[in-house]
Amino acid sequence: MKYPIAIEKGNDKTAWGVVVPDLPGCFSASDHGIDEAVENAKEAIELWMEAALDDGRAIPRPGSIEAHQKNPEFEGWIWAVTEIDPALLSDEIERVNITLPKRVLARLDAKAKSAGESRSGYIAHLAISD
Repeated sequence: MKYPIAIEKGNDKTAWGVVVPDLPGCFSASDHGIDEAVENAKEAIELWMEAALDDGRAIPRPGSIEAHQKNPEFEGWIWAVTEIDPALLSDEIERVNITLPKRVLARLDAKAKSAGESRSGYIAHLAISD
């Protein structure tokens, strides 16, 4: 997925500002220029999507730069596109193999059991919890 981003040019005293018009409240900044601003926007989009999915919200489809340029709020801003891996949005189950020492696996299983979860469920829970 490719999301358009609006970039407000910074200077010696202010950071470069970045807004993702299709994702309400998704923004970022950079003190070191446009390249870092684009990279920071990608990270902000991924975090925004992760939070939205955790909250059960839908992820809006990206709009066009041309449509967003008509918004007077972004007059004079620089436009770019950042690509997001669609796998970030997938809830498709995938089987994986991992290798762990037996003592670590025993601890993992004990913690999963005490939490009332399967091994896979416990690992997933650890990965997405704060």
